[in-house]
Amino acid sequence: MRIVVIGTGKMSEAILAGIAPKYEVEIVGRDAQKVRQLKEKYQLQYSALLDSPVDIEGKIIVLCVKPHALESISIFLSGEAQLAISVLAGVKLEELKNRIKAHTYVRAMPNLAAMYGKSMTTLCGDGDAKELSLEIAGSFGATLWVGSEKEIDIATAVAGSGPAFLALVAEAMADGAVHEGLKRNDAQRLVEGLFAGMSKLLENEHPALLKDGVMSPGGTTAAGYSALEEGSVRSAFMKAIQKAYERAKR
Repeated sequence: MRIVVIGTGKMSEAILAGIAPKYEVEIVGRDAQKVRQLKEKYQLQYSALLDSPVDIEGKIIVLCVKPHALESISIFLSGEAQLAISVLAGVKLEELKNRIKAHTYVRAMPNLAAMYGKSMTTLCGDGDAKELSLEIAGSFGATLWVGSEKEIDIATAVAGSGPAFLALVAEAMADGAVHEGLKRNDAQRLVEGLFAGMSKLLENEHPALLKDGVMSPGGTTAAGYSALEEGSVRSAFMKAIQKAYERAKR
């Protein structure tokens, strides 16, 4: 079973980092230098350039290109894939079926944490491909299968765009600590440790209960939380998800 990863960007590499040790993988792209670098870095046996037909017959293809590039790359794909997995935000299954020949189709939305085996990947599509696509996505993190394309567009706003939103939080918290007098490196290390522990806390406790457990009456957390509410931070994050979802569904 060969997996053909089409695209050489950051998400392609993040996925390669997870699947290369477990599957027979081929990297395909337009940039010869980048294709060669990824092939060597992940010790792949196969590679191809999108300047001539690429055989996908009976293979699993993972589409990791920009959404607008789907039409231009599809003309180089020859044959009928066993499964087409697309990580193209907002590109519907119907459009995939019109552009790519495959027995089954799945949309997936991973994030860059796939590079470290920590992606939160949401998938939806043909039920016949559910088990296989979840197995592949499980190579680079946690998975969630949803029942509709609307749900995966919402998931795109949360788990796909989420790293950028949380990066803003991390940067702002570190900047706040520096503003109050902490050394930059120490502030950064504190924030890194905070984020590393939060995942375990959230696995075991509802966010509202977690917040209430930390925020004692008249304490430091209550003072800081009040400032966040004054800044409408909660509303801003909800609005960010709304706007990202609206863009994702195109």
